[in-house]
Amino acid sequence: MSTSLELGECHILHISEGPIEYRVTGRGPTVVFLHGIIANGDVWRGAVADLSRDHCCIVPDWPLGAHRLTMRAGTDFSLPGIAAMVDEFLAAAGLDQVVLVANDTGGAVAQYVVVDRPARIAALVLTPCDAFDNFVPLPIRHLRLFGRTSWGLWVLAQTLRWRWVQRLPIAFGRLTERAIPAEIMRSYTAPLREHAGTRRDFAALVRNIHPRYTLAVAERLAGFGRPVLLAWARERRRFFPLEHAHRLATLFPDALVEIIEDSGPFVTEDQPRAVAAAIRLFIDDRVMPTVSPAHQFSWQSKSKSDLRA
Repeated sequence: MSTSLELGECHILHISEGPIEYRVTGRGPTVVFLHGIIANGDVWRGAVADLSRDHCCIVPDWPLGAHRLTMRAGTDFSLPGIAAMVDEFLAAAGLDQVVLVANDTGGAVAQYVVVDRPARIAALVLTPCDAFDNFVPLPIRHLRLFGRTSWGLWVLAQTLRWRWVQRLPIAFGRLTERAIPAEIMRSYTAPLREHAGTRRDFAALVRNIHPRYTLAVAERLAGFGRPVLLAWARERRRFFPLEHAHRLATLFPDALVEIIEDSGPFVTEDQPRAVAAAIRLFIDDRVMPTVSPAHQFSWQSKSKSDLRA
C-alpha cells in the first residue's frame, strides 16, 4: 500500500469487487491516477506534490500486486475488468469530468476506460505504458510464468525483498535511471510478500496478461475524441518505445506528444516536476476551456479507521 505523505490522507471506498484504498490532496480540477503492476500510488508522489497546489489529486492503490486490501474471489482481472473497477470507483465517489493519468499497466487499463466507459473522463494522460503487442515488455515476461503458480508467486515475492534483485533488468532495473528509494520499494513489494490475498489477486491478474487485449483496444482508440497527452520518456532501454507514443497519437483524434528527457518508464520517479508541468499545461490549455466548473471531490468515502473486517 502507498505510504507517501505527499499523497494526502488515506481513505477507503467500497465497490462491488472489494475495498479500494486511496489518498486525496489538493483542490481544483480533479485528476485521478492509475499505476502499474507491483506498484501503487507512491509512483505518483513527486508529481502529486507539485500538482496538488492547484489540482485535486486522487491516488488509489489499485489491486495490481502492491495493494493491502484484496478483492473478492472471482474478480475479473482482465484489462476490461479492471477498467470497470475504475469506472465504478469514479461513480461511487461521485466524480465526473476527471483527467485520468496513467503509467505502465495502468495505461493499458486507461485505454479500456476511455473506449468502454468514457462518460466520466474529460481527458487522458498516458505516460510510458503497455500498448499494441508490448503487454508486458519482454524483460518482465517471466511474470507470466512465476505468477501462475503459488510456489512461483512465493519465490517472486521473497526475492523482491532484496535491493540487488530489485535493480535487476528483470525486476525494476529498467524502469528508472535513478534508484527508487528503499522505503518506496518496500511499499511496492511488501504486500505481495505479506498477504496471501494480494498474491491471489496478482495471480488472477497475471493469467489475464496477453497482448490480444492491447492490440484489440488499439483498434478502438479513435472513438475517444477528448484531449489526450502522451508524456513519454525518450528512454535508452526501449522498455516502452517512444515510437509507441507517436503511434498512439495517430490513433486518438486529439492527441499530442510531450517528450520527457533523462528518464526511464517511471517518469514520475525520474522527472516528477517535468511530468507535473506537462500535465498542468495540458489541463490549462486543452481541458479547462471545455470543462467548467471544475469538479471538487465530494469526500463521499470512509476513512481507514472506519473499515470493518
